[in-house]
Amino acid sequence: MNKGEKRVVIVTGAGQGVGQGVALAFAAIGCNVVLAGRTYEKLETTRKVIDDRGAGRCHSIACDVKSAASVEALVNETIEHFGRIDVLVNNAQEVPMGTLEQVTDEKFLAGFESGPLATLRLMKLVKPHLVQQGGGVIVNLVSSAVKRWDMAGYGAYAAVKQAIQSLTRAAASEWGGDNIRVLNIAPHAESPGLKGWVENNPEEAQAFFKTIPLGRIGTLEGDIGEAVVALCSPALGYLTGATIPLDGGQANFD
Repeated sequence: MNKGEKRVVIVTGAGQGVGQGVALAFAAIGCNVVLAGRTYEKLETTRKVIDDRGAGRCHSIACDVKSAASVEALVNETIEHFGRIDVLVNNAQEVPMGTLEQVTDEKFLAGFESGPLATLRLMKLVKPHLVQQGGGVIVNLVSSAVKRWDMAGYGAYAAVKQAIQSLTRAAASEWGGDNIRVLNIAPHAESPGLKGWVENNPEEAQAFFKTIPLGRIGTLEGDIGEAVVALCSPALGYLTGATIPLDGGQANFD
């Protein structure tokens, strides 16, 4: 995607963390960005940053990705407001963390509904609009947790993320003829979720950081957001169905 192109990008969970970083990066090149998330006030914080910079246009839409009616309304309002959709970034998700005995049915179901089910729903809803534009890009968020050698405490989380990976591969295969590219990213970034994990698991976090070859956690807009923008550009138009680990080289997805 080139600077100044007026493409329309939907980013879920755009009020903070990775979603905010991705939204800011797309706005910085002049895209029209739809900021979606459960908490409207957080979305407006992102919108104010974009407005203050004077690059790109944005529109905030309160959306609960666990609700079929809410995600349908998100897509419909995007079309009403901007008239098209070119990129979807499925970022918002509730994370079912804990050992298998600790993860309740309710937490696992929330992870599934906000993760693979929401991802599938939104992909199917935006597909006709991407086809109408002659193609587009869908970026889904997964995690290096699916590659952990020690899955203790991460089984439910990895399960829902692995499901998203499978949906991405299927969509890339089924929709490639419509010039729709579908990708996963697995980021490590300075998000509220990661910061909370570091605070609650200091010893594990210290050991984890030592396994990152680049020696640092990615920045939200610069390392993660700008990478997503690059993945959606024509220069990478032959890339689809892949999982890109934006993690400083920590995970082995080979």
